Amino acid sequence: MKICSLGSGSKGNCFYISESQTGILVDAGLPVRKLKERLAHAGLSLNAISAILFTHDHGDHYQGVMGLLRECPALPLYATEGTAEGIERAFQRASWAWRIFERKTPFEIGPLTITPFPVPHNAADPVGFIVAAHERRLGLATDLGCLPPLLREALAECHALVLESNYDTDMLMMSGRPWSVKTRIAGLRGHLSNDDAATCIRAMQSTVLQTLLLAHISEECNTTYTAHHGMAEALRECGLGDITLSCFLQNEPSCMYEV
Repeated sequence: MKICSLGSGSKGNCFYISESQTGILVDAGLPVRKLKERLAHAGLSLNAISAILFTHDHGDHYQGVMGLLRECPALPLYATEGTAEGIERAFQRASWAWRIFERKTPFEIGPLTITPFPVPHNAADPVGFIVAAHERRLGLATDLGCLPPLLREALAECHALVLESNYDTDMLMMSGRPWSVKTRIAGLRGHLSNDDAATCIRAMQSTVLQTLLLAHISEECNTTYTAHHGMAEALRECGLGDITLSCFLQNEPSCMYEV
């Protein structure tokens, strides 16, 4: 199984995951032109996409879907019922043929087994995913205000993990954003800070984690250096200092990571 980021941040989110001949997008937050450019950077095209999975109904996770469907009208769309309804309302047009999944109920796309799990975030029905193939597991946990114990336990069994590290607390509080926005971001249904993400990793006590990819890093209230440095320290404390640690960026595709 492989994963790469095509863009991660408040301006647009999209991950590509593949196994054998099956490739899926998690979210479609990039304009189709950028999506094609970044797929090409990885040696791929739109033909490599078998389906799109949506985590929630915020624009930076679905704003590119209309353009993508114009070019690939038969692409299956997977979401919870609440997320599908939220995306349709945003486009104010006839309904699409959604494939609705239930939280905590696994489903399959080709060789990939996907288990959606609920996350605390200020959206209609937000989820993260654990994607499994050939006894390898990849966790995706972004856009969440905290990581509940049961979710930490599930993610601790993943060999690779995409984890939100959205903001540095001091930078957020010193930013020019309204206080209401600051408290929403820092709340239990907002986003994970660098410190939150590091605390989650310490609490997981994973014995199988090999790759940790930090995502949804704020361009205004964080830096990749700050996020990476704090997490590297936490990993060393956990005896995981030798695992692969990297940051996904907003404006550049990542390399392809093997799970």
